[in-house]
Amino acid sequence: MFQEAATRSRPPRRGAPATGVGTAFGTFGELLQGVLPEEGGDFLVTLPVARWTMATFRRGSASGEIEVRPAHKTKALQLARMIADLVPARAAGCRPGGVLTLSSVIPEGKGLASSSADLVATARAVGRALGVPMPPAGIERLLARIEPTDGVLYPAIVAYHHRSVRLRAVLGSLPAMAVVGIDEGGSVDTVDFNRIPKPFTTADRHAYAGLLERLTVAVRAHDLPEVGRVATRSALMNQTLRHKASLEPMLDICREVGGLGVAVGHSGTTAGILLDATDPAYTRRVTAAAQACGELAGGAGGVSVYRTLSFGTVPTRPALPVPSALERVP
Repeated sequence: MFQEAATRSRPPRRGAPATGVGTAFGTFGELLQGVLPEEGGDFLVTLPVARWTMATFRRGSASGEIEVRPAHKTKALQLARMIADLVPARAAGCRPGGVLTLSSVIPEGKGLASSSADLVATARAVGRALGVPMPPAGIERLLARIEPTDGVLYPAIVAYHHRSVRLRAVLGSLPAMAVVGIDEGGSVDTVDFNRIPKPFTTADRHAYAGLLERLTVAVRAHDLPEVGRVATRSALMNQTLRHKASLEPMLDICREVGGLGVAVGHSGTTAGILLDATDPAYTRRVTAAAQACGELAGGAGGVSVYRTLSFGTVPTRPALPVPSALERVP
């Protein structure tokens, strides 16, 4: 069980730093996102990239309350207060005050896990400063009270139930890839998006189960072409839920430059071409992709090149069983 009861029985650990720092990475959308043929089957598979949020929490504030900078990071403020409530000073009528500062290079509202990264970094920073243990399961329990969350808690590619905020499986790590991405503009609110009913049929759900099986095998085998094929199929299936006008042109560019496939922010505004960063022709391919994507994007959101994160040897956790793609209903 999460350390809640034990934490309430003691003050912040002696020697806990006056300032706690936490970090979390973002993602470039998802390799796969959909609904499995089971209760609570909404899931995604993360695509971690080298974009980060850093949270710093300094104990004590002029107001005696918890403050957040910048002020619009209200979800992070809510989480910091929830963690502070676990400290016994709360029982004496005062919550530990402090200043939470967030710094991020992850664009907001684009489907790049900016909000999830903010919250995970906040949990780590506040927990360290107040001496409250913040294991992944404990962070998940808190985040489930705030919003749907990506699996950025885990240094790996993971299958994650984002609506119920729980890990499904650790799939592993992949060799480095680049993502040449464009932004169609605008922004998407994660909470509002996840209230939309999914238009997927029973056959679609079984198709997603098959894609998850394929992707699990591909990640563990470091099979980048198969990863690209699954990501592309997921992007196409997501068109019925959140259509991206740029997807078909991006697929054309991907074929022209010899990319692996296309990944999208399924609940966001981004689409990107996956490229093998270890390919001897990588420099030529990424240059050609960036130029073509720049012409496609025009004056919209421009072009960005992201680098995926590789985590070395990652212990994998078996996925929960899903109905085989061959076990389709009539």
